[in-house]
Amino acid sequence: MLCLSSLLFFASFNMLIPELPAYLTSLGGADYKGLIISLFTLTAMLSRPFSGKIADKVGRIPVMIIGTSVCVVTSLLYPVISSVAGFLLLRLIHGFSTGFTPTGLTAYLSDIIPVKKRGEAMGLLGTAGTVGMAAGPAVGGAVANNLGLNYLFYTSSAFALISILIVSGIRETLQQRNRFSREVLKIHKRDLFEPRVLVTCLVMVLTAYSYGTLYTIIPDFGEFAGIRNKGLLFTFFTIASLSVRLIAGKASDRYGRRQVLLVSTALGVIAMAMLGIAQVQRDLIIGVTLYGMAQGMTSPTLFAWATDLSDERYKGRGISSLYIFMELGIGLGALFSGLLYGNRPENFPATFFVCSALGGLAFLYLLVMPPHTSGKVHSSSVEIHPAEIDQL
Repeated sequence: MLCLSSLLFFASFNMLIPELPAYLTSLGGADYKGLIISLFTLTAMLSRPFSGKIADKVGRIPVMIIGTSVCVVTSLLYPVISSVAGFLLLRLIHGFSTGFTPTGLTAYLSDIIPVKKRGEAMGLLGTAGTVGMAAGPAVGGAVANNLGLNYLFYTSSAFALISILIVSGIRETLQQRNRFSREVLKIHKRDLFEPRVLVTCLVMVLTAYSYGTLYTIIPDFGEFAGIRNKGLLFTFFTIASLSVRLIAGKASDRYGRRQVLLVSTALGVIAMAMLGIAQVQRDLIIGVTLYGMAQGMTSPTLFAWATDLSDERYKGRGISSLYIFMELGIGLGALFSGLLYGNRPENFPATFFVCSALGGLAFLYLLVMPPHTSGKVHSSSVEIHPAEIDQL
């Protein structure tokens, strides 16, 4: 049920992505394409401390419902927006959805899965989300092309509503729950970041930059290469990601988180370099597919590792910290790639070479990081001494 709800949630907002650049252009905002993703991720990032604290204090399910409800409402509002400013404001609000729902999903999963199966389980949950991400753009493109943009937005809202109905029927896993109060919304310094998961956060921000770039630039790159259906490239990306998630999750349980991440970051470097030199549709598809595999290995491994490192009492905080850095990387990637690209096809190579270089930094960091943070899975929760945190 958790995976099905996740699938519908990710399909809900991802089905809009391929059509939003053209929609914003029709409103007169062609120069603001980089803000489509970066504004979305900004509020997702800012809301993470709240979602992490609510998940640890009130419950995992309320966090999921809050986030998915935002998708229901905002998708219904897109058709009535007629200005660039209104559209950008709506993207800002829409970002709250991913600031809440994935935190609740991941924390809930970590409650019900043994530590030795955590990588595999994260891979399974990620697979469900990836199916949604794969189906979303394809469904969205078909609905937009055949029925129009308004029906696309209505379909997005309906998917989110069904996701809420599903998650409302599962049992809460947080044992010691508090009533929702103003105190829960008071964010203290300790709520902003969990230092135990710093290693995963650094790798995440460096690799997520490429993700933000891909989602911002690929629709235009695909059109430039002669690919009419903008959702097709996202389908290649997500199917490739889907194909390796379970294998990568199991491998990280068996061989260690760092070992899997060394492979995935190296593959990401190669994929971004290939996109930088791509000239024809075939090269573009190969590059996107390779990056999909890299991202499919990186994401579940990092989330399993962050859960390993988190204090059992504050898993929501640990997970939200990793998500903050994910959104920071995606937002920076979307913003700076949009500026670097500048609607000029001759800038495609430089835009993707920057991504390749940052992925290379993540690979080097994993290569030289301290031995005690290597991410080897143990039978019990990982304990880190405060001195080790200082060293990190």
